[in-house]
Amino acid sequence: MKSVLFIAEAATLAHIARPLALAATLDPASYRVELACDDRCRWLTDRYPFPRHTLSSQPSGRFLEALAKGSPVFDAATLRAYVKDDLALLERVKPDLVVGDFRLSLSVSARLAQIPFLAISNAYWSPYARQRYVVGSLPMTRILPIALANLLFNAARPAAFAYHTLPLNRVRRENGLGSLGCDLRRIYCDGDWVAYADLPELFPLSHVPPNHRFLGPVVWSPPVRPPDWWDALPTDRPIVYVTLGSSGLGSLLPQITAALADLPLTVIAATATTGTPFAAPANAWVTDYLPGLEAARRSRLVICNGGSPTSQQALAAGVPIIGLATNLDQFLNMAAIESAGAGVVLRADRFSANMLRAHVQRLLSGESGAAARRLATSTAACRCDRNFPQLVGQAVAPGESGGDS
Repeated sequence: MKSVLFIAEAATLAHIARPLALAATLDPASYRVELACDDRCRWLTDRYPFPRHTLSSQPSGRFLEALAKGSPVFDAATLRAYVKDDLALLERVKPDLVVGDFRLSLSVSARLAQIPFLAISNAYWSPYARQRYVVGSLPMTRILPIALANLLFNAARPAAFAYHTLPLNRVRRENGLGSLGCDLRRIYCDGDWVAYADLPELFPLSHVPPNHRFLGPVVWSPPVRPPDWWDALPTDRPIVYVTLGSSGLGSLLPQITAALADLPLTVIAATATTGTPFAAPANAWVTDYLPGLEAARRSRLVICNGGSPTSQQALAAGVPIIGLATNLDQFLNMAAIESAGAGVVLRADRFSANMLRAHVQRLLSGESGAAARRLATSTAACRCDRNFPQLVGQAVAPGESGGDS
């Protein structure tokens, strides 16, 4: 029986959710699965049957603050501490394969421990993707017109990406490993094997090496019971599902529900424990967490932060999306969805109630539903529960080797 250790970086819920969902696809008769993550994730991980190890992650607030400032999300000191903790865990567990989701330190520790490393990432961060970059919510977007901020961002982007590579490259050099270069995408997609949790048709890549594979969307919902009002929702008008997740601008939720208050629809909203309590309008039903995929299936439209977890739930349900994006990750994800005709991206830092209302009405009556349903068919065909076990089987096979990072 082969041993597979999943390491989840507790930066946001997505990086915990994907390892949990993928670990559940492996046959327990063939694999001994273990999970490592921060203790603050126990409310989720304790609901799964896998043995769990405590592995510290920096506070989510520090991660989100770094995103907001445009700083590297992990400094060298944090990565050094991570490498030390990783190595102690790898020595104790001795897995045949380690699977990491945004645990960038595994670029060092897995190589030092000589354990094959499979990195979970998104295809829009692939070095083999062609992208048009849009400035996220940064300090300069608070004072400059977006067009000018976007121009300055794209002029500075190569240097900014190089700056973000410095901490990991420094820690790699300190441990006798070569630099990954000045492209941030190589930092985010470094592994002996790299698995993209996305639909290939949304994110076409070119000249991809054989150790980079598409898994398909990893559609996951938190294992929570629906609220008491779940079965009492009105059925005579469209339902709109709203959540800004753990990395969106949660303070916008009251403004979103207020903007939709007098439209002929029902709003179901999940706070994901962000923001502050507020008095919801009469047509809005609010709780902390919802079973996201079921919420999307009950809805005609999903409003989220534009990140991959909730948008993939929406597309799996064949429902169009409005993404209120703040960071570059969300803008990159929504650009592909918007290009496919299945949604629209709006800037969270330029929120307009009137603009949101207009797009809600347009998407509820337009052709975006057909595009979303088409992508639902593609999602059903590109199954991570089939693709991931196949990739793991290859990664742990004797004599198999991934890339040469």
